[in-house]
Amino acid sequence: MSTLFISDLHLDDSRPQITTLFEHYLSGDEVRKADALYILGDLVEAWVGDDDDAQLPQRIANATRAVCDAGVPVYFIAGNRDFLMGQAFAERAGFTLLEDGTVHDLYGTPTLLMHGDVLCTDDLAYQAFRRQVRTPEWKAQVLAMPLDARRALAAKARAESRAQNSIKHEDIMDVNAKAVAQAMRHAGVTHLIHGHTHRPAIHHFDLDGHTAERIVLGDWYEQGSVLRVTAKNRQLRAVRE
Repeated sequence: MSTLFISDLHLDDSRPQITTLFEHYLSGDEVRKADALYILGDLVEAWVGDDDDAQLPQRIANATRAVCDAGVPVYFIAGNRDFLMGQAFAERAGFTLLEDGTVHDLYGTPTLLMHGDVLCTDDLAYQAFRRQVRTPEWKAQVLAMPLDARRALAAKARAESRAQNSIKHEDIMDVNAKAVAQAMRHAGVTHLIHGHTHRPAIHHFDLDGHTAERIVLGDWYEQGSVLRVTAKNRQLRAVRE
Protein backbone atom coordinates (compact mmCIF):
# COMPACT_ATOMS: atom_id res chain seq x y z
CA MET A 1 0.00 0.00 0.00
CA SER A 2 1.06 3.60 -0.47
CA THR A 3 0.30 7.17 0.55
CA LEU A 4 0.31 9.83 -2.17
CA PHE A 5 1.21 13.52 -2.03
CA ILE A 6 0.57 16.24 -4.60
CA SER A 7 0.68 20.03 -4.48
CA ASP A 8 0.94 23.18 -6.58
CA LEU A 9 -1.46 22.08 -9.31
CA HIS A 10 -2.54 25.70 -9.83
CA LEU A 11 -5.65 24.49 -11.66
CA ASP A 12 -7.04 27.24 -13.84
CA ASP A 13 -9.31 27.60 -16.87
CA SER A 14 -6.33 28.79 -18.90
CA ARG A 15 -4.75 25.31 -18.67
CA PRO A 16 -7.64 22.88 -19.19
CA GLN A 17 -5.30 20.01 -20.02
CA ILE A 18 -3.93 20.03 -16.46
CA THR A 19 -7.42 19.87 -14.97
CA THR A 20 -8.13 16.90 -17.22
CA LEU A 21 -4.85 15.28 -16.12
CA PHE A 22 -5.81 15.83 -12.47
CA GLU A 23 -9.20 14.19 -13.01
CA HIS A 24 -7.64 11.30 -14.92
CA TYR A 25 -5.02 10.69 -12.24
CA LEU A 26 -7.55 10.73 -9.40
CA SER A 27 -9.70 8.19 -11.24
CA GLY A 28 -6.80 5.75 -11.69
CA ASP A 29 -5.84 2.68 -9.71
CA GLU A 30 -2.85 4.27 -7.98
CA VAL A 31 -5.09 6.76 -6.18
CA ARG A 32 -8.10 4.48 -5.72
CA LYS A 33 -5.93 1.79 -4.08
CA ALA A 34 -3.89 4.18 -1.90
CA ASP A 35 -4.03 4.44 1.88
CA ALA A 36 -4.52 8.21 1.59
CA LEU A 37 -4.11 11.19 -0.72
CA TYR A 38 -2.65 14.47 0.56
CA ILE A 39 -2.92 17.77 -1.32
CA LEU A 40 -0.43 20.23 0.16
CA GLY A 41 -1.78 23.51 -1.12
CA ASP A 42 -2.18 25.62 -4.24
CA LEU A 43 -4.69 23.21 -5.72
CA VAL A 44 -5.98 26.14 -7.77
CA GLU A 45 -4.44 29.29 -9.21
CA ALA A 46 -6.81 31.40 -7.13
CA TRP A 47 -9.64 30.62 -4.69
CA VAL A 48 -12.27 33.34 -4.31
CA GLY A 49 -14.54 31.59 -1.84
CA ASP A 50 -16.50 28.41 -1.28
CA ASP A 51 -19.52 30.03 -2.94
CA ASP A 52 -17.77 30.25 -6.33
CA ASP A 53 -20.28 28.92 -8.86
CA ALA A 54 -17.76 28.44 -11.69
CA GLN A 55 -17.33 25.03 -13.31
CA LEU A 56 -13.77 24.41 -12.10
CA PRO A 57 -14.52 24.17 -8.35
CA GLN A 58 -17.32 21.71 -9.11
CA ARG A 59 -15.01 19.55 -11.24
CA ILE A 60 -12.46 19.51 -8.43
CA ALA A 61 -15.11 18.58 -5.87
CA ASN A 62 -16.41 15.77 -8.08
CA ALA A 63 -12.92 14.34 -8.54
CA THR A 64 -11.90 14.38 -4.87
CA ARG A 65 -15.33 13.27 -3.64
CA ALA A 66 -15.07 10.19 -5.88
CA VAL A 67 -11.73 9.32 -4.26
CA CYS A 68 -13.24 9.70 -0.80
CA ASP A 69 -16.27 7.62 -1.79
CA ALA A 70 -13.89 4.89 -2.96
CA GLY A 71 -12.66 4.64 0.64
CA VAL A 72 -9.45 6.69 0.32
CA PRO A 73 -9.11 9.60 2.77
CA VAL A 74 -8.22 12.91 1.14
CA TYR A 75 -6.39 15.54 3.22
CA PHE A 76 -5.80 19.17 2.29
CA ILE A 77 -3.43 21.86 3.58
CA ALA A 78 -4.08 25.34 2.23
CA GLY A 79 -1.45 27.12 0.18
CA ASN A 80 -0.89 30.77 -0.61
CA ARG A 81 -3.36 30.59 -3.54
CA ASP A 82 -6.25 28.80 -1.81
CA PHE A 83 -6.08 29.83 1.86
CA LEU A 84 -9.67 31.12 1.60
CA MET A 85 -10.92 27.58 1.07
CA GLY A 86 -13.15 26.60 3.98
CA GLN A 87 -15.15 23.84 5.56
CA ALA A 88 -18.13 24.23 3.23
CA PHE A 89 -16.12 23.30 0.15
CA ALA A 90 -14.19 20.63 2.04
CA GLU A 91 -17.46 18.88 2.85
CA ARG A 92 -18.56 19.09 -0.79
CA ALA A 93 -15.22 17.76 -1.96
CA GLY A 94 -14.99 15.04 0.65
CA PHE A 95 -11.64 16.00 2.09
CA THR A 96 -10.33 16.84 5.54
CA LEU A 97 -8.72 20.22 6.16
CA LEU A 98 -5.40 20.09 8.03
CA GLU A 99 -3.45 22.87 9.68
CA ASP A 100 -0.21 23.86 7.99
CA GLY A 101 2.51 22.16 10.00
CA THR A 102 0.59 18.99 10.83
CA VAL A 103 2.57 15.88 11.79
CA HIS A 104 1.24 12.56 10.50
CA ASP A 105 2.71 9.10 10.98
CA LEU A 106 3.70 7.55 7.66
CA TYR A 107 4.31 3.85 8.18
CA GLY A 108 6.07 4.42 11.48
CA THR A 109 7.82 7.68 10.52
CA PRO A 110 6.43 10.90 12.03
CA THR A 111 6.46 13.41 9.16
CA LEU A 112 5.89 17.17 9.15
CA LEU A 113 3.51 18.27 6.37
CA MET A 114 3.50 21.88 5.15
CA HIS A 115 2.67 23.91 2.11
CA GLY A 116 6.11 25.47 2.40
CA ASP A 117 5.63 29.20 1.92
CA VAL A 118 6.18 29.97 5.61
CA LEU A 119 9.70 28.50 5.23
CA CYS A 120 10.69 31.13 2.65
CA THR A 121 11.72 33.60 5.32
CA ASP A 122 14.23 35.47 3.12
CA ASP A 123 11.32 36.90 1.13
CA LEU A 124 10.46 39.58 3.68
CA ALA A 125 7.86 41.32 1.50
CA TYR A 126 5.94 38.10 0.96
CA GLN A 127 6.02 37.14 4.65
CA ALA A 128 4.61 40.56 5.58
CA PHE A 129 1.85 40.14 3.01
CA ARG A 130 1.15 36.62 4.27
CA ARG A 131 0.70 37.82 7.85
CA GLN A 132 -1.78 40.44 6.66
CA VAL A 133 -4.02 38.23 4.53
CA ARG A 134 -4.16 35.29 6.93
CA THR A 135 -5.92 37.25 9.67
CA PRO A 136 -9.60 36.39 10.32
CA GLU A 137 -10.51 40.04 9.85
CA TRP A 138 -8.95 40.27 6.36
CA LYS A 139 -10.53 36.99 5.27
CA ALA A 140 -13.96 38.05 6.51
CA GLN A 141 -13.68 41.41 4.75
CA VAL A 142 -12.77 39.82 1.41
CA LEU A 143 -15.37 37.05 1.61
CA ALA A 144 -18.06 39.67 2.29
CA MET A 145 -17.36 41.24 -1.11
CA PRO A 146 -19.54 40.34 -4.13
CA LEU A 147 -18.26 37.34 -6.08
CA ASP A 148 -17.37 39.40 -9.17
CA ALA A 149 -15.35 41.80 -7.02
CA ARG A 150 -13.45 38.89 -5.48
CA ARG A 151 -12.67 37.53 -8.93
CA ALA A 152 -11.32 40.90 -10.00
CA LEU A 153 -9.25 41.14 -6.82
CA ALA A 154 -7.80 37.66 -7.43
CA ALA A 155 -6.88 38.54 -11.02
CA LYS A 156 -5.13 41.70 -9.83
CA ALA A 157 -3.27 39.80 -7.11
CA ARG A 158 -2.05 37.19 -9.61
CA ALA A 159 -0.76 39.88 -11.96
CA GLU A 160 1.05 41.67 -9.14
CA SER A 161 2.55 38.39 -7.91
CA ARG A 162 3.91 37.57 -11.37
CA ALA A 163 5.42 41.04 -11.67
CA GLN A 164 7.07 40.88 -8.27
CA ASN A 165 8.41 37.35 -8.71
CA SER A 166 9.97 38.26 -12.06
CA ILE A 167 12.35 40.70 -10.35
CA LYS A 168 13.14 38.69 -7.21
CA HIS A 169 16.33 36.67 -6.93
CA GLU A 170 15.55 32.96 -7.15
CA ASP A 171 17.24 32.17 -3.83
CA ILE A 172 14.91 34.55 -2.01
CA MET A 173 11.91 32.49 -3.13
CA ASP A 174 13.41 29.20 -1.89
CA VAL A 175 13.19 27.89 1.67
CA ASN A 176 15.60 29.10 4.32
CA ALA A 177 17.68 26.28 5.82
CA LYS A 178 17.43 27.70 9.33
CA ALA A 179 13.65 28.00 9.02
CA VAL A 180 13.47 24.37 7.90
CA ALA A 181 15.56 23.19 10.82
CA GLN A 182 13.56 25.27 13.29
CA ALA A 183 10.24 23.91 12.00
CA MET A 184 11.47 20.32 12.20
CA ARG A 185 12.90 20.79 15.69
CA HIS A 186 9.65 22.36 16.88
CA ALA A 187 7.68 19.41 15.48
CA GLY A 188 10.16 16.87 16.85
CA VAL A 189 10.70 15.16 13.49
CA THR A 190 13.46 14.36 11.03
CA HIS A 191 11.18 14.09 7.98
CA LEU A 192 9.43 16.95 6.15
CA ILE A 193 7.26 17.04 3.01
CA HIS A 194 6.25 20.36 1.43
CA GLY A 195 5.51 22.10 -1.85
CA HIS A 196 5.36 25.78 -2.86
CA THR A 197 8.84 26.25 -4.34
CA HIS A 198 8.25 24.13 -7.46
CA ARG A 199 11.70 22.54 -7.04
CA PRO A 200 11.00 18.81 -6.74
CA ALA A 201 13.78 16.96 -4.97
CA ILE A 202 14.63 14.74 -2.03
CA HIS A 203 17.20 16.39 0.26
CA HIS A 204 19.17 14.65 3.00
CA PHE A 205 21.02 16.71 5.59
CA ASP A 206 22.23 16.70 9.18
CA LEU A 207 19.83 17.91 11.85
CA ASP A 208 21.35 18.01 15.31
CA GLY A 209 23.45 14.92 14.63
CA HIS A 210 20.66 12.96 12.94
CA THR A 211 20.11 12.31 9.25
CA ALA A 212 17.07 14.32 8.18
CA GLU A 213 15.01 14.24 4.99
CA ARG A 214 13.14 17.06 3.22
CA ILE A 215 11.02 16.18 0.20
CA VAL A 216 9.85 18.98 -2.11
CA LEU A 217 6.84 18.27 -4.31
CA GLY A 218 6.72 19.41 -7.92
CA ASP A 219 4.19 21.65 -9.63
CA TRP A 220 1.64 20.73 -12.29
CA TYR A 221 2.26 23.47 -14.84
CA GLU A 222 3.54 21.31 -17.71
CA GLN A 223 2.94 17.85 -16.26
CA GLY A 224 1.87 16.27 -13.00
CA SER A 225 4.08 15.43 -10.04
CA VAL A 226 3.42 12.94 -7.25
CA LEU A 227 5.26 11.59 -4.24
CA ARG A 228 4.52 7.94 -3.48
CA VAL A 229 5.40 6.89 0.05
CA THR A 230 5.43 3.27 1.19
CA ALA A 231 6.80 1.54 4.26
CA LYS A 232 10.05 0.92 2.36
CA ASN A 233 10.70 3.94 0.14
CA ARG A 234 9.72 7.35 -1.19
CA GLN A 235 9.41 7.89 -4.93
CA LEU A 236 9.01 11.34 -6.51
CA ARG A 237 7.93 11.11 -10.13
CA ALA A 238 6.11 12.84 -12.98
CA VAL A 239 2.47 12.21 -13.89
CA ARG A 240 1.42 12.19 -17.54
CA GLU A 241 -1.60 11.02 -19.48
